[in-house]
Amino acid sequence: MPLNRSDVVTAVADLSSLTTSQVDSALTALQELLAKSLADGEAVKIPGFFNAERTERSARTGRNPRTGEELQIPAGYTVKLTAGSALKKAVSS
Repeated sequence: MPLNRSDVVTAVADLSSLTTSQVDSALTALQELLAKSLADGEAVKIPGFFNAERTERSARTGRNPRTGEELQIPAGYTVKLTAGSALKKAVSS
């Protein structure tokens, strides 16, 4: 079963000397920082943990699954996350 936000906040608070309120505030701040940085086109790199970067997705032709009608999907942006070495090592062990 995946961890949700409250599970993560509680677990981090238990592992640290922080309160759940402090952990929740820090998690919110991290989320805001990631969103702002990626929206500005800046990559976010936390060595050993992860790298996040904004990438371009080109325009393409898609299909309406209900009608089968072709439609144009405009170009846009997406986020690419790459696990860092410590995270990869923890998962593979």
